[in-house]
Formats: sequence, C-alpha cells, structure tokens
Amino acid sequence: MPGYLLHQGATVLCQHSGQAQATVPNPRVKVASQVTVQQPNPWTIAGCPFMTGTNPMPCVTAQWTTAATRVKSGGMPLLLKDSQAVCAPNGTGVNIVVTKMRVKAT
Repeated sequence: MPGYLLHQGATVLCQHSGQAQATVPNPRVKVASQVTVQQPNPWTIAGCPFMTGTNPMPCVTAQWTTAATRVKSGGMPLLLKDSQAVCAPNGTGVNIVVTKMRVKAT
C-alpha cells in the first residue's frame, strides 16, 4: 500500500513525546522543498522524559526498520509516513505526527 514520503521537517516523536530529528538529509529528492530521508540513517531524539522507576532512561536514537520497498534514492530506501522505527536504549517505537501529504510511494 502506498504511503506519503517522510521529509526532514516532519514531526516525529518517540512514544514518550521526545522530538526525533533526521541526522542525514537526502538532498536528491525533495517534497514541497523539504529534503527526504533514507532508511539506514539513524535519527536523534531530544527531550524524552521516559523513566524506569526513579532512573531516567530516555530515548536517544531511533533506527528505522521499515521503509519504501520500490522507491530508493542513492540506492537506499526512502522513509514513508507508515515506516516503523525502534528507539534505543529502551526499544519503544516512534509516532509520525505530521508530514507533507504530496508524494506517495511504495
């Protein structure tokens, strides 16, 4: 099923509401003047308030586990609005809240 391409300016949050940000933009493909992002590159997470008991254990990075199967840039799959990621060090996921709804890919 097609999904909208994810771009660097999209609002992506860890499940605890920490802000995720792409670390490596992909300038080869743009969506409404925003650069897209590729699957292999991790994202950083800031402001995650997660704690286990009294010990802080915030999400620090997110690694994408799914992406487009047919659309690639530079030989790497592009991320979609329905792509999934796993946060380190606690293994939770991310929520893609806002992205441009201009280009669909599979």
